[in-house]
Amino acid sequence: MAQTDVRPLSAPEREAAGAPDISVVVTLLNEAATLDELYERTTAALEELGRPYELIFVDDGSTDGTFAALERLHARDERVRAVRFKRSFGQHPAMHAGLARARAEIVVTMDGDLQNRPEDLPLLVEAVDAGYDVASGRRSARRDSWGRTLPSRLINGMLRRFTGVPISDFGCAFNAYRRSAVELGLYGVWYWVDRGDFPGPLFGGTAIVFVLGVQGFILALVGEYLGRIQREVERRPLYTIEREL
Repeated sequence: MAQTDVRPLSAPEREAAGAPDISVVVTLLNEAATLDELYERTTAALEELGRPYELIFVDDGSTDGTFAALERLHARDERVRAVRFKRSFGQHPAMHAGLARARAEIVVTMDGDLQNRPEDLPLLVEAVDAGYDVASGRRSARRDSWGRTLPSRLINGMLRRFTGVPISDFGCAFNAYRRSAVELGLYGVWYWVDRGDFPGPLFGGTAIVFVLGVQGFILALVGEYLGRIQREVERRPLYTIEREL
């Protein structure tokens, strides 16, 4: 079966389908050796919350028997859902496939290499329950090469300086989101215009950032169209799915 997208369920559809409270999306690439440990630790952490949940594993074209292990987990636990790509398309398409299938109001994303501690998962969920729209984790002890960690540290430092947001690891996949976060972002813009100090001293800087953003958007749009043209010529979608549980 080949497909590239699934429409997310609306709130009424989630209720009608008996949707869980929490969806955990996990991307995998050749993680057969540690998948059972990942499952046991993740389910143990979720059981502490005492709320219905689902686990959505996306196998990004593993070649080591990862999906066979997912089949065994799915057979013993109906809360386990799994998607297998025909080949490796990368982490971002894999995350997209998982998010498109998530049914809960709170969605947690994480890598499957156990660099994210599943035991910390309740902390992210509790932060969203407390009213935050996004709760971000960080990799305190990365097991990557210096060729990956050094650029990551430089980018994180620049982002902290320019955004003023004290997040130590912007690239960490271990995060929890409320579905309404994007809607609350639009509300924030309206509130600033309607009740805040607008135009105010930040207007000039905002205008510059807006112009740069428009330029970036145009470049991204051109890149997207070029990518679509390439996929049309090659008849190649964003990702193709081999099996789904």
